[in-house]
Amino acid sequence: MKFLTDLEAFLRSKFPGYPGEAVLAADPCPPGQKGDFTVNCFKIARFCGNPAAAAAAAAGFLEDHPDVESAETVKAFVNITLTPAALHAAGAADADSLLARALLPEAQRRKILIEFSAPNTNKPQHLGHVRNNTLGMSLASLLKRVGHEVVQINLVNDRGIHICKSMLAYKMFGNGVTPESSGIKGDHLVGDFYVKFNQALSEEIKALREARPELADKDNDELFLETSLGQQAQQMLRDWEAGDPEVRALWKKMNGWVFDGFAATYERMGIRFDHTYLESQTYLLGKDTVKAGLEKNVFSKREDGAVVCDLGKLGTKVLLRKDGTSVYITQDIGTTLLKHDDYDPDTMIWVVGDEQNLHFQMLFAILKKLGYGWADRLYHLSYGMVNLPSGRMKSREGTVVDADDLFDEMTSLAAAACRERYGDDISDGELASRSEIIGLGALKFMLLKFNAKTTITFDPAASVRFEGDTGPYVQYVAARISSITRKAAGSGLDAVPVNWARLGHAFERELAVKLYFYPACLRLCAEKRDCSGLVEYLLDLCKSFNRFYRECPVVGIAKEDPELAASRLALAGTVRRVVADGLETLTIGVPEAM
Repeated sequence: MKFLTDLEAFLRSKFPGYPGEAVLAADPCPPGQKGDFTVNCFKIARFCGNPAAAAAAAAGFLEDHPDVESAETVKAFVNITLTPAALHAAGAADADSLLARALLPEAQRRKILIEFSAPNTNKPQHLGHVRNNTLGMSLASLLKRVGHEVVQINLVNDRGIHICKSMLAYKMFGNGVTPESSGIKGDHLVGDFYVKFNQALSEEIKALREARPELADKDNDELFLETSLGQQAQQMLRDWEAGDPEVRALWKKMNGWVFDGFAATYERMGIRFDHTYLESQTYLLGKDTVKAGLEKNVFSKREDGAVVCDLGKLGTKVLLRKDGTSVYITQDIGTTLLKHDDYDPDTMIWVVGDEQNLHFQMLFAILKKLGYGWADRLYHLSYGMVNLPSGRMKSREGTVVDADDLFDEMTSLAAAACRERYGDDISDGELASRSEIIGLGALKFMLLKFNAKTTITFDPAASVRFEGDTGPYVQYVAARISSITRKAAGSGLDAVPVNWARLGHAFERELAVKLYFYPACLRLCAEKRDCSGLVEYLLDLCKSFNRFYRECPVVGIAKEDPELAASRLALAGTVRRVVADGLETLTIGVPEAM
C-alpha cells in the first residue's frame, strides 16, 4: 500500500538509523478500535528510539497523506483509516494483482517432494486414507499455489504378510470369483477376503485357547504362528520372496484388481501422482546402505547378529534382523535415498499418522548419522485419527468406512439437502452434478478445518449443512455471487464505470481489508504447512460477505444508483474470485449454482 511505503520513506529521512529495506507491516485494526489497519511501531524502536514517539511521528505524517482519512495513536500503535478509493485499490479493485501477490519471489521457491496415501493392496481405502489423501493433495496444491515446484509421490505397500492373508483366503474361499463376475469393485473384493481370513483366524485362535489353557494370556498376534492359517500365510510370504510362480501369479492378479479400484477412488477425489513407488520394488533397497554403514562403524552388531543403530534418547533401532532380513525402516532408508536420487528435492514431506512419529524421528536421525546433510530438510506431517460418531474403525473386523462408500453417502446427503432446499426446481441431472461437488467438497473441507495433529470426529450429516462452518456454506457464497452476476447481466451494470470511492460503508470496508490479507494468508499457511488457516480465512471472508450482502443491496439499486450498484458488484466479483481461488487451492469444487 502506498501509504506504507511513503511512511517508511519518511521514517528513513527522519531517523538516520532506519534501514533501507521494509520493516513495517499493516495488520488488521483490532476489533472495537477505529481504523482499517494498524502499524506496530514497537518493531522500529531500535531505529527510532522511543516507540511511542515513533508512533506519534508516523501518525503526524499520515494525517497529511492523500490516501489517509485519519491516523490515531494507541500507545505505540498507529490505527489508520484509508479513503475508500485507497482502501479498495489495496484490497478489491485489481483481483488479478491481488491473487498474484500470493506467489513467492523466485529466490524463495523450492522443489518439494510430498509423499501421501500409501495404501495397502489387501483392502480398499477407508476414512483414515481419505484424511491422509485430503491433507496430502491440499498441501501439495497450496505449495504449488505460492510458487513451489511440487512432486506428488505414492508408495504402495503391495507385499508382506497382510497381502498374503487376502491371497490365502482367496485360495481357500474364492472359488474363482473376479470383480467382473461378482460386480464388486476390485479393492473391495480383495478386502472382503482379508476380513474372511481374520474371521477364520479368530475362530482358530479361539479353538486353540480352549484346547491349550496355558495360551490364554497371549494376544492374537503372539498366537498367529501357532495357528495353521498363520503358518500357511507365513509360508506363502516365503514362497513369494523365493519367486514361486503360482504365488506370484495370484499376487499379480489380485494386486491388479486393487490397483484398478484405487485408480477409481483417486480419480473421484481428484488426486494424481507424479510417481508411484511399490514396496515390492523397494523393500530391499536399504540393506546395502545399512551394510555400508556397518562397515563405517555408523551401526553396530549385537551379540545375536542383528545390526542396530544407537540413536541416543530415541533408543536403539534394529536395522537388520539376526537372520539378515530387513525391517520396515530399512526399506524407508533405501526408498528415501531413491526418491532423493530420482528428484533431487530441496525437501521431502511425508503425510503419515501420528502413530509413526517415533519411526520418522528415527529415520531422519539415521540418515543424519549416515552423513546426508539434506536430512535436516525432511519433514513428517503427522496427523491424528479421524473417527465417526459411532466410534473407531477396525479393518480386521470389517467395520471400517470404505472411502467409496463414504463418497456415496456424502453425495446422497448433499442431494437430499439440495432437494429439500429447491424441491422440484432442480433437474435430476443437475442435482447429480451439484451433489458430487457439494458432497465431496463438504468432506474435504471438514477434514481440513482442523489442524492436522487434531484427532477429530467426522459427522457426515453435519458437514453438508448449508449453514455453519461448513464447505457448502462457503460454496454457497461463490454460487450466490455468480447468481448476482447473472441477474446483473441484463441490468446494464456491466457498462457502468466502477467508482471505488463510493464504497465507504462499514461492511464494504471490512471486505476490502479481508481481501487485502488473502495473499498473506496463503503464504503463511504454506510456510506452516497447514491448510486449516485457509479454511478459517474463507469462512471469515464469507461471513463478512453475507453481512455486506444483507446491508448493501446490489442489483436492487441498479436503477436508482447504477454507479453504486456497479461498484458493489465489482466488490462482490473480487470476493468470488478469492473464494474460488481458496476452494480450488484446497482441491474443492466451486459450483456455479447451488
